[in-house]
Amino acid sequence: MRFKTVVGIENEDNDVNVWKFHNPVDVRAGIGALERLPELVGQRDALLVAFPEAEPLGMVARVRAMLGDRLVAVETDIRPNPDVRWLAPMYERLWREHGGARCVIALGGGSSIDAAKAMLTATPSGRFDELLDHLIDPKAAPLPADGPHRALIAIPTTAGTGSEVTPWATLWDAERSRKHSLHLPWTWPEAAIVDPSLMVSLPAGATLASGLDALSHALESLWNVHRNPVSSSLAADAARAIVATLPALLREPRRLDLREALAVAALQAGMAFSNTKTALAHSLSYDITLTHGTAHGIACSFSLPRVMRLAFGRDAALDAQLLAIFEATDADGAVAALERFLAALGVSTDPADYGIPPADWDARVEQALRGPRGRNFIKAYA
Repeated sequence: MRFKTVVGIENEDNDVNVWKFHNPVDVRAGIGALERLPELVGQRDALLVAFPEAEPLGMVARVRAMLGDRLVAVETDIRPNPDVRWLAPMYERLWREHGGARCVIALGGGSSIDAAKAMLTATPSGRFDELLDHLIDPKAAPLPADGPHRALIAIPTTAGTGSEVTPWATLWDAERSRKHSLHLPWTWPEAAIVDPSLMVSLPAGATLASGLDALSHALESLWNVHRNPVSSSLAADAARAIVATLPALLREPRRLDLREALAVAALQAGMAFSNTKTALAHSLSYDITLTHGTAHGIACSFSLPRVMRLAFGRDAALDAQLLAIFEATDADGAVAALERFLAALGVSTDPADYGIPPADWDARVEQALRGPRGRNFIKAYA
């Protein structure tokens, strides 16, 4: 399977009847898709950024065998929620020692792909702090568009983040309690390889969290001011598939057909939110991950029933899609179905279980709605 750019009509005047869908990532997907890596790398020198277990699982050796001398460096010290404290020395070492490598291969989940995206940008001095300054204030610290920036080939080993088909990376500064969103024209992956056979060894906890992250992407692409017919179709198909597949996969984690179904759904959700961005549930999640260490997929999914209740009644077409996904006849039935789905997976939907006192919930929602992700949440009827 291969996706190339799909384009609608440019919306320059905020005309609700004119929309655009764009995604430039060359996607190769299916069992055995990893074998396409050498042709995508071509003759370029490449760096591999991978999760720690990739070495003992034999994945690094497979990439080495495929690329030979073209693979000039391997970094496997990738931790969850990439933090600027350890990204900075890695960035500066890779640019200092391998500045001529024009390709970065990301192998792993969202943290590996986000860390790899941080390695793409060539700053004028080769120092990471220039990239960090840009993240803090892009206008005050612009980056040269014509720098020798690297290209990214993303190979997800989880079905959920969608980072392999989006330009965004979430970088953390835990010491200062800050989250940065990296997004530059060259942080779109050049290509993505989605091979379900790489996901069979994924532990149950990571399978659950990544699958729920994908569900969040799908639903948040639906209740979104930037939705369009293409993104909505991708998102609705993804949500239905995740609801049907994830519980079965957790019962039978070695079933490759279920891994493939979830991988395709996560890819569809990623394609959808690559155009809409995420919305309210994600906005609520970041502080929970930062302050409590809650896995991102859990932090952004536990609030989905509450957010979906807010979404109902704002758009008739959206209401119909949500009712179809959850096989319900009204909003209460759909919300209850989503709550049952999460409860059956062992995921609490009570904010108190994530460090949010009940009295604080409404205030957090109001604050999140004013943030950049919260403002993407669907508006009421005009």
